[in-house]
Amino acid sequence: MSRVYLAARYDKGSADYINCPMTRAEYDAFYEALLAAQSVEERDWEKLNYFESCLPIEEIARRGRDTLRFGPMKPVGLKDPRTGLLPYAVVQLRQENLRADSYNLVGFQNHLKFGEQARVLRLIPGLENARFLRYGQIHRNTYINGPALLRETLQMKAHPRVMFAGQICGVEGYIESIATGLLAGTHAVALVHGMEPLVPPRASALGSLTHYVAHADARNFQPANITFDLLPPLEKRIHDRKERHRLQCERALKEFDTWIERVGATAAKA
Repeated sequence: MSRVYLAARYDKGSADYINCPMTRAEYDAFYEALLAAQSVEERDWEKLNYFESCLPIEEIARRGRDTLRFGPMKPVGLKDPRTGLLPYAVVQLRQENLRADSYNLVGFQNHLKFGEQARVLRLIPGLENARFLRYGQIHRNTYINGPALLRETLQMKAHPRVMFAGQICGVEGYIESIATGLLAGTHAVALVHGMEPLVPPRASALGSLTHYVAHADARNFQPANITFDLLPPLEKRIHDRKERHRLQCERALKEFDTWIERVGATAAKA
C-alpha cells in the first residue's frame, strides 16, 4: 500500500479504486515486457475478431507506445495525493467483494499465457507480490447484425413479435443492456394490447442507442456504448464541450419526459 493510493477519477464519488502509479521508466519496462509476452495460440476453430471496445491489452499496446496511456492506463483525473501530480500512467484496481480481499484489474483483459500474465503484471507498482486468484481470459461477445435485422423498437423486421435486447442486440455495457431490456419489455406489452410501440426520442440516450443499432453500417457493425457522439448535434454549434454536453442533456431529458408521458398514457388505455 506504500506504493499505491486510493482515489476516484477527478475525486468524484468515494475513493473506491486502488491506483497503481507508474513513472515513465516503469511504464516503458511494463510496455516492453507486455509486447514480448507469449500469447495463447489460436485454435483452428477460433476466429479472433476482436471487438474494438474490448481489446486485449497486448493488442492495444501493439498499436503504439502511448495507446495504453490513453486507454485503460490513462492517469487523467487521478492525482497522486502524495505529490499532487498526475502519474505517467496508472493501473486501477476495483474491489470485487465486501471483504476487500479480492480486486479486479480494470480494463486488463488479455490473451496471454497464465505464466506470462503473472510475470508481466507483477511489474505494476504495488503488485510485485500479488497473489492472482484468477487470470485473464478472452470472452466471446455474441451479437446479431442489428442494422440488417432490427427496427428501432428492437423488433425483428421480418418477425415483429420477436425482439432482442442486451448485448446480443448490439449494445455494450451494463446500463445499456438493462435499458434495452426495459424498452423491449415495454414494447412487448404494447404489442400484446394491439398497440404500436413508441420509439424513444432520437435526442435521448436510449433513442440514439437504438437508432445506432438499427441504422449503423451493417457491413461493419459492432456493439456500442452510449456516447455523446451518438446524440444528434445541436442546431447551433457550441464550441465549449462542457456547455454543449449540458445543452444536449437538457434537450434529451425534456424530450424523454414527453415520451415517458406518452408511454404512460398508452399503458393507461391498455
